Amino acid sequence: MELTNHEKLTLIKLAEMKRGDVRELVERTGLDQVAVMRALLGLKSKGLALLHEKGYRVVVPTDTARVYAEKGLPERRALALLVERGSARLSELSEVLSEDELKPIVGLLRKEGWANVRKDGELVLEVTEKGKAAVGTERPIEKALSLLVERGEVPLEEIQKLVPVKELKRRKIAEEDSKTERIVEITPEGEALVAKGIELREEVSTLTPELIKSGKWREVEFRRYNISAPVKAVHPGKKQPYRAFLDKIRRKLIEMGFIEMTVESLIETQFWNFDALFQPQNHPAREWTDTYRLKYPESGHLPDEALVERVKAAHERGIAGSRGWGYIWSPERAMLLMPRAHGTALSGRQLAKGVEIPGKYFTIQRVFRPDVLDRTHLIEFNQVDGFVVGEELNFRHLLGILKRFAVEIAGAKKVKFLPDYYPFTEPSVQMSAYHPELGWVEFGGAGIFREEMTRALGIDAPVIAWGIGIDRLAMFKLGIDDIRYLFSYNLKWLREAKLVW
Repeated sequence: MELTNHEKLTLIKLAEMKRGDVRELVERTGLDQVAVMRALLGLKSKGLALLHEKGYRVVVPTDTARVYAEKGLPERRALALLVERGSARLSELSEVLSEDELKPIVGLLRKEGWANVRKDGELVLEVTEKGKAAVGTERPIEKALSLLVERGEVPLEEIQKLVPVKELKRRKIAEEDSKTERIVEITPEGEALVAKGIELREEVSTLTPELIKSGKWREVEFRRYNISAPVKAVHPGKKQPYRAFLDKIRRKLIEMGFIEMTVESLIETQFWNFDALFQPQNHPAREWTDTYRLKYPESGHLPDEALVERVKAAHERGIAGSRGWGYIWSPERAMLLMPRAHGTALSGRQLAKGVEIPGKYFTIQRVFRPDVLDRTHLIEFNQVDGFVVGEELNFRHLLGILKRFAVEIAGAKKVKFLPDYYPFTEPSVQMSAYHPELGWVEFGGAGIFREEMTRALGIDAPVIAWGIGIDRLAMFKLGIDDIRYLFSYNLKWLREAKLVW
């Protein structure tokens, strides 16, 4: 039976152990763990060794746990201060607590029954009899903390007997991890082979010029390669998954004949972000609750006077048969600067600059809106905006394009359209697609640009347009249920996420 040098050494040391943990075998052989595992799998395939693997979960301490082990849990430090003084204002607890520890402290103390709370200008905490009696006692969470810091890792079942792991994770004291226990034992066939005697010879994996010239190649043993043996995982360089997705969307649209609209700055005047799109200056979306503003510089410049006059006329008196919005348009308001709130601003710029008729245009832009950060919403996100201009276009063409986006690009199985309203399109539509985890998710809005907008920008042909949250498209394609993961620093996800189309 032919064995590699590593297999021979591993078998000899295993015969001394009979049975034991792979880590002990690694120490005895002096080889690294990957080499020992490769040798064991070779021995197992030859019937000379048995390898038993069992997965289990462990709990490991965080840096926060080590700080708490040294200084004490926040509620313990707060209790010590309250016992010393009898009562204390919430602000006084900052003497022993950090700003982050101060926020949940009232809830922690009340949960334990260690303090009563009253309001006297600010919150005042008074120690209770139960709080005084708790001094010097050790709670289960403190036992778990000591155990974790002392041992470094503790089996999940052992910690669960003291305190629920979700409570430790909530307080950022511990994290869960997966471990694999590997026990190896020699078979009777392996013992018999070792008893016969195994000769260890120098083994090489590469035939070098020096070996040939010296003639030493006759004395060494060449290692055979087992191409089915497991090797250490290699993580080659690749594009961030979401970045790769955006690049492929861009390439797909260009292949479909779309022309990309580009701009260097993320800052826009309200003229291009709102006014040129026939959005009135008193519209609520232009207020601070829905739109960011630039603090410095506060204002930019308007484009050429003729264009500004047409836009002003559309707002005040109306064009193309419209009565407009019926207010006095303010150039000062239009000059205010802001981080771009939607990619449609670039559509307005392109239409004013001039377009081919028929023509197709798109842009992928970073946009900014005040919002509540959660699994389907971001404050800073990407949109793919575009429009098609042509003499014979209608609403059915628009619905066809939107459905193709959702089905072919995002991989959505079910799509639905709902009536909607936007100041610059009529008719308008909202598109939603079904996500298996999140249910129906809104992708974006679309419609036919109003003539009050297109005529003011110099276009006398129907224009169908859309603005789609491409981050949500990526959620479907990459199979994730939290939009924040697109910008994650999680190395495991970044390494394992597949580059998809």
